[in-house]
Amino acid sequence: MSLKPKLIEKPARIDFIDLAAQQARIRPQLDAAITKVLNHGAYIMGPEVAELERQLSAFCGAKYTLSCSNGTDAMSLVLMAKNVGPGDAVLVPSFTFAATAEVVALRGATPIFIDSDASFNIDPAQIDAAVAVAKKQGLNPVGIIPVYLFGLPPDYARIHPLAEKHGLWVMGDAAQGFGSSIDGKRAGSLTSVTTTSFFPAKPLGCYGDGGAVMTDDKELFDIMESIRVHGKGTEKYDNVRIGLNGRLDTLQAAILIEKLAIFADEIAQRQRVATRYNDGLRDVITTPSVPAGQVSAWAQYTLVCADAAQRSAIQASLKEAGVPTMVYYPKPLHQQTAYKHYPTATGGALPVCEQAAQCVFSLPMHPYLTDATLDYIIDATRRAIAQPR
Repeated sequence: MSLKPKLIEKPARIDFIDLAAQQARIRPQLDAAITKVLNHGAYIMGPEVAELERQLSAFCGAKYTLSCSNGTDAMSLVLMAKNVGPGDAVLVPSFTFAATAEVVALRGATPIFIDSDASFNIDPAQIDAAVAVAKKQGLNPVGIIPVYLFGLPPDYARIHPLAEKHGLWVMGDAAQGFGSSIDGKRAGSLTSVTTTSFFPAKPLGCYGDGGAVMTDDKELFDIMESIRVHGKGTEKYDNVRIGLNGRLDTLQAAILIEKLAIFADEIAQRQRVATRYNDGLRDVITTPSVPAGQVSAWAQYTLVCADAAQRSAIQASLKEAGVPTMVYYPKPLHQQTAYKHYPTATGGALPVCEQAAQCVFSLPMHPYLTDATLDYIIDATRRAIAQPR
């Protein structure tokens, strides 16, 4: 007599990112922190802002941390402090969120788009070509912005020597990668300056917008600190440069302090989730890998299928099973309307990221996924992959 395989019970609800579970875990601490801010009334640049900056530096190993209004402004602060402007070129990946290139264009500089490598991060092998393209167009290549895509650190071992060869500064865009590490060194201390975002869905997120810049460069920090508050000098009505209104709200800083207290544990739980996914899916689909010595922040857990048709079929099947999915990103930046006139390192197509845009999709990823829910998602995904095409 044959036995039918036991069906895994469907969870009542599956969230792509579960902020409610995290909030329930630390609700008393959050209530107390918010009440403290309401009581002292220093809603702008209150004491929690400086305390958060101190704790972020201690967590990631950077000498200086400057909090700010969001992750995009964090990158803008760096570019403004470095006087990036018209005639300059900055090397950026095409397979990322628009903000990475947007901040370059807003300064009047030119983003040079680079393809992805097998990890979907920026391909260091194209840096020489990108610099050559910039110079051929009469531009001055000044920097490179590697992104920690899906939470994985860029290949700094290859990027830094090439950047030094060409005289480029390196700014890590760790909006998705705060909490990741290479050989025990965390994002924020892996290159001369790193930015991050505290958008609610990020690995470390607040309940609104927020961001930060981390660096060991005191001169750069001082200039950014001025720019953050309208370019102030010794006091706020002594404006010595053009700046931004780029402060982080005190309430958001207070919330982030409580979230940072459990962040290391949440990163460990993300590793648990990713490992369970990999173990359950690697024999039927291409799963993400992390190089030896590295820890991903697992902002997303991203699978690669054969083509767009299979992806659509898998997503439809998972939706029917109650499993949410997302596609990051359906179109590389060099193919988007606002950016397609900018140059690429190849002078044309960027085939790796163009193909990836047709094939990648992400499963739910957060620290509060139970083993039972993961088993259900894995089973549903395997069934979706196995369906006739």
